[in-house]
Amino acid sequence: MLSAMQPSKGNRKPSGGYPSRRAFLGVCAGLTGLTACRVEGYGSDAWRERWVLLDADPRGVPISLAEFVDTGTSAGMVEQGVIRRTPAEWKELLSGRQYEIVRGKGTEFAFTGEYNKVYEPGLYRCIACGTALFSSDTKFDSGTGWPSFWTPIAPENVKTEEDRSLGLPRTEVLCARCDGHLGHVFMDGPPPTNLRYCLNSAALAFISRAEPQDARD
Repeated sequence: MLSAMQPSKGNRKPSGGYPSRRAFLGVCAGLTGLTACRVEGYGSDAWRERWVLLDADPRGVPISLAEFVDTGTSAGMVEQGVIRRTPAEWKELLSGRQYEIVRGKGTEFAFTGEYNKVYEPGLYRCIACGTALFSSDTKFDSGTGWPSFWTPIAPENVKTEEDRSLGLPRTEVLCARCDGHLGHVFMDGPPPTNLRYCLNSAALAFISRAEPQDARD
């Protein structure tokens, strides 16, 4: 059972021997079976090359993160540098829409996100740096129009900060490695955590683990 994120240093209580990242990218490059890179640009050579470059030169202090292979299986804890880039560099790495959400802390219109109604088995990674963030196992239909989860795949991989941009306090959810804006978390979700991680599809890369049709025949 996945555990809920507990408030810790660097995380706010919400309002109302392992494979390297390069190894993961190399595996993704050669996948032809269970895993499909569905997000735009994720499976391209350009994205893989850029993610390898980010991993090779993170420019930030090392932190402990939980690593997962694309099937959602844990590969243990790894030490990886926090990724730091200038706004100009992020604009080169992300599409305009992704930059607006992930770096500009924007919000998609409700019911417009690519993953709002996606419930097939798979793993959700950070679009900016590839960190594993959420699993389809904890995704649910909140009726709000945004992809919703009741817990992250590992508490180490996300962090939260207070957000008063609308005048009232909310709890922002960010990728722990690149500080990318993901969405917000609220205390109106289902058991066992009673949390609702309300996320933007543009901040996520969905890696499907659905079995291909020819394997089922």
